[in-house]
Amino acid sequence: MKVLIGRGFTQLITSRRLRAGQRWLAALPRVLLGSAAQLEYCHQLDDPYSHLLLQLLSPLLRQYRVQLTVHLVPPPTTAAAPEPTRLRDWSRRDAAQLARQLGLEFSADAIQANAEQLRLANQAALAVLGRSDALEQLLQISRALWSGDCTALQLRAASVSPAELELALSSAAARRRKLGHYLGATLFFEGESYWGVDRLRYLEQRLRGAGLARGTLTWLAPLPRVECRAKPTSSAQPQLYFYCSFRSPYTYLAVARVRQLAEHYGAQLQLRFVLPMAMRGLPVPLEKRLYIVRDSKREAEQLGLRFGDIADPLGAPTERGLAVLHQAIGLGKGGEFAESFLQGVFADGIDAGSDAGLQLLASRAGLDAEVVATALADQSWRAVAEANRQELFSLGLWGVPSFRVDNCPVQWGQDRLWLIERDLIVATAARD
Repeated sequence: MKVLIGRGFTQLITSRRLRAGQRWLAALPRVLLGSAAQLEYCHQLDDPYSHLLLQLLSPLLRQYRVQLTVHLVPPPTTAAAPEPTRLRDWSRRDAAQLARQLGLEFSADAIQANAEQLRLANQAALAVLGRSDALEQLLQISRALWSGDCTALQLRAASVSPAELELALSSAAARRRKLGHYLGATLFFEGESYWGVDRLRYLEQRLRGAGLARGTLTWLAPLPRVECRAKPTSSAQPQLYFYCSFRSPYTYLAVARVRQLAEHYGAQLQLRFVLPMAMRGLPVPLEKRLYIVRDSKREAEQLGLRFGDIADPLGAPTERGLAVLHQAIGLGKGGEFAESFLQGVFADGIDAGSDAGLQLLASRAGLDAEVVATALADQSWRAVAEANRQELFSLGLWGVPSFRVDNCPVQWGQDRLWLIERDLIVATAARD
């Protein structure tokens, strides 16, 4: 019964019809009153992704007929973003990669602000929010913060007291929570949220569909996607490491492309499965869970994948699945079973906690009942999952899906598979 209720709920919140209705209702007051379209933006000054997106806000306002309200927000809670030190380190490196790709400014050597520098920067930023040149001023403050220019921050911060800042940050955090998100670098438009430069295209598509574009347009953050066009010219067989979880919708979105990359470039796919965060004592806040499901739906649509009939595999279903995956890897069927399981629980509504459901997922990958029975009687997968988690932590990451080619830098997120393809192109001397 619990599985059926969960499936019904996720089918509802990922329904295209419901989304279309919600968008129509959200736009109705604007259309009827002829009022200006409103965007809200949550900016976190010590967040590299916020620094990137801030650079694109003025171009966004030039291309679309919208008005923008900026909120200064504090960092996410540790429940929403565990491992804050690793997150800071990864974000700087990842933002530098994005900046190089998009022609924006951010260096991996940028200085991470301490508490005093951040307080001064937030005070300075709060003082300029009501100005007509607020975005330009915010960018100057952000540059000063990331360069460690405390003198410039002190001069700007004088007109805002620490008490005023605390109240403003608290109010902005509450507003962010009400809007349904938990991170900085997030834009909101009529009921939906768009995080970072990675999701800016979805906002632009929505604004264009609402007739809010001005003249000729260019996409503001055109990020690459996996193409598998280049042909390997060497006999190299690189190792493609795939850190995955059976409760991660983003892992589902990645698995088919990872297998495609491995096959196209002749790479050896090394599956490194880990237990989900929620099964490692890291509960996920409601606003994060809801955002991830909705975000995964639009990503799935972009990739041509079904998504939304979800039979949540939390607990025993995941454990049973990982036991079978461990056996499948030894039989050379790991990739097939991983894709079957993930598609099953995120798109087909198959209950992996039932014997019939697990056997169906296994049979689709070419595994028979004897393999499943042997797997369920073997608990050695637990030690492997923990060893994989430790390996991932040693690389500086903690979340999935993550990827690595040979000894190249590790990448986190299904959004970064284009970087993994670049590493595979180098490793195999591939040419167009």
